[in-house]
Amino acid sequence: MQKKLKLWDAIMLVMGSMIGSGIFIVSADMMRNLGSGFWLIVVWVITGIMTVAAAISYGELSALFPKAGGQYTYLKEIFGRKMGFLYGWGLFTVIQTGTIAAVAMAFGKFTAYLVPALNDAAPIFQSGEFKITWIQILAIAIILLLTYINTRGVESGKLLQNIFTGSKIIALLGLIAAGFIFVDISKMTENFSFGLDSFNNLSKDSLGNFLKKGWEPIGGMALMGGIAAAMVGSVFSSVAWESVTFVSGEIENPKKNVVKSMIYGTSAVMILYIAVNFVYLNALDRDSVAFAENDRVAVAASHFIFGSAGTMIIALLVMISTFGCNNGLILAGARVFQTMAKDGMFFKEAEKNNKNEVPENALWMQGIWASLLCLSGQYGNLLDMISFVIVLFYMITVFGVIYLRFKQPNLERPYKTWLYPVTPIVYLLIGTVFCILLLIYKQQYTWPGFLMVLLGLPVYYFINRNKKVEE
Repeated sequence: MQKKLKLWDAIMLVMGSMIGSGIFIVSADMMRNLGSGFWLIVVWVITGIMTVAAAISYGELSALFPKAGGQYTYLKEIFGRKMGFLYGWGLFTVIQTGTIAAVAMAFGKFTAYLVPALNDAAPIFQSGEFKITWIQILAIAIILLLTYINTRGVESGKLLQNIFTGSKIIALLGLIAAGFIFVDISKMTENFSFGLDSFNNLSKDSLGNFLKKGWEPIGGMALMGGIAAAMVGSVFSSVAWESVTFVSGEIENPKKNVVKSMIYGTSAVMILYIAVNFVYLNALDRDSVAFAENDRVAVAASHFIFGSAGTMIIALLVMISTFGCNNGLILAGARVFQTMAKDGMFFKEAEKNNKNEVPENALWMQGIWASLLCLSGQYGNLLDMISFVIVLFYMITVFGVIYLRFKQPNLERPYKTWLYPVTPIVYLLIGTVFCILLLIYKQQYTWPGFLMVLLGLPVYYFINRNKKVEE
């Protein structure tokens, strides 16, 4: 593969893939689970520590296996073909494609702010609860457009990524600055006045609307459950940074630049995320964060900061953000499926590069499946279910760093995990507590996604039925 991506491009890919629609929405649900500005920030800080610790740990593996496929390759090389396939299966069926679909739908929904006719138009097709709307068609059009642009070569995707990621970073910095400069009456003290006390509000009326006065104090294990539930949102908003490992084969000096891009990119994004949440807490009181219309807390904050123009400003920001995010996801994901095809674990056609030296067939396979998920209308539920699975695969991969140190201590490691073994152990401890709490308190986030990945086992054995597979 041609080395067309420099360190800056790799950093832009990390940041662009992470910053989608989540940061503008998830804090509302997080506040309903936590009921305290203090705990909201604590959860974002915990997520930041987790994310950067995982990126630092992945760095060692990216230097050991500096080729396309990234996390899929790491899992396959360390734990065998079956583990690699299960990750790749989950990535294609829902993790990567489901994220692409959800981000494209977010683009469509925020476009409808600027073009109300999109919201008001009658469904193109409806049968019972299933319907196809113009917003879904717009989401599919965006996926297919970005897929086409990426078939034109890495340079096209790289240019688009750098422009849109740079734009949304500048816009976020502007929102953060405005959130402190233009707010006359700060709600920060009020939001932090609860201190260590936490509250939960998941009470609904007969119409399914949250009851704004239904705050109940929580503590002990109930608080732990609330933190775990809140972390589903913050974790989902902070994933996809590993996409840069999928394109290692096209990055200059991948043994050094992949790890640098992951550490610099994740650190910068988590600082931005925490700062944005301080803006929410500065501009809005607890109820306004928790019960923002359609959970669009960023819209509520922008309306408070900028007045009636706030909705337009945030709609444009989310459109820029989701467009750039999807470009990064589309660019990176196809490289995994190409690598799987080379290993005989995906459609053979996905292996080929086109005249522009990019895996065009893999790009279109990914784009078409993501488009079908847009039509299904179930992508949002799927994403809720896979946060648990994403963290589980992160944990297995981070554990792989420790496992390889014992199994192959003499391997030449161009980069060694900073503060090893503390860094991977920190991630594994936080991840384990997160997963256990979800298993106990929020099972709707765990078993469905886990079972979805396990469905890959019969597919794996079918693919390899005539092969003598070395596990």
